Amino acid sequence: MPFGSQASVCPDCRAAAINVASSSAAQVMPAARMFSKYPPVTTVLVGLNAAVFLAMALSGVSPLEPTTEQLVRWGANWGPLSLGGQPWRMLASNYLHIGIIHILLNMWCLWSLGSLAERIFDPATYLLTYTACGLAGSLASLWWHPMVVGAGASGAIFGIAGALITALYLGRLPIPQTAMRGTMKSLLTFAGYNLFFGAVGGRIDNSAHIGGLLMGLLLGAALARNLTSPAEVRNPWRTGIFVVCAIALFAGFTAVKKGAGL
Repeated sequence: MPFGSQASVCPDCRAAAINVASSSAAQVMPAARMFSKYPPVTTVLVGLNAAVFLAMALSGVSPLEPTTEQLVRWGANWGPLSLGGQPWRMLASNYLHIGIIHILLNMWCLWSLGSLAERIFDPATYLLTYTACGLAGSLASLWWHPMVVGAGASGAIFGIAGALITALYLGRLPIPQTAMRGTMKSLLTFAGYNLFFGAVGGRIDNSAHIGGLLMGLLLGAALARNLTSPAEVRNPWRTGIFVVCAIALFAGFTAVKKGAGL
């Protein structure tokens, strides 16, 4: 059975992702949400992905090319199970990778984009956005090809890129125009190049990319109006957004499940 890798990333795209963080992240939100050497949420996310990969390898799964059966056993996204009695796979598969190259490329991009996201969003908003976009990517993959096994973090990573694009564009943040232009160019390059290579690459699950990206764009646009508001304004607004998001994801899951006849 074929499987869908949720991200192989070209060198130019990796460079774009790194440029996002390195060129202007230090100028974003200079008076708030700054951290020292390691961005805490991103560090935890990368650590979780690495821990799952290490556990798989120690259990005997090939670190270079795991089999489809091994991926399914560890929680990969697959229609008959995800749309059946194991919907948790839609989340678990975001922390599962198809070989060492796959996880290295995804974690490189997550570290770069996440470092910027933690300066734009508060930790809870960032983590909820990452999770919602990962679920949206998994759901899009189930809708497009329910019989293909998929795994990887890039649906969530694309979502973070999308959320940053709309949040930066609509958020009226105190960022110099030169830094804003450079950051937006890098984010759009990251999304565009990866969508292109996903379209021409036979083993890349572009449906997960698109699902995560669209969810991120919507969340970033919704969150943008209160990014710099006081916590007593920002937190209830965030709660409302993610309640609506959860309802939409549940409705989408129900529709995809019904369409698949499961």
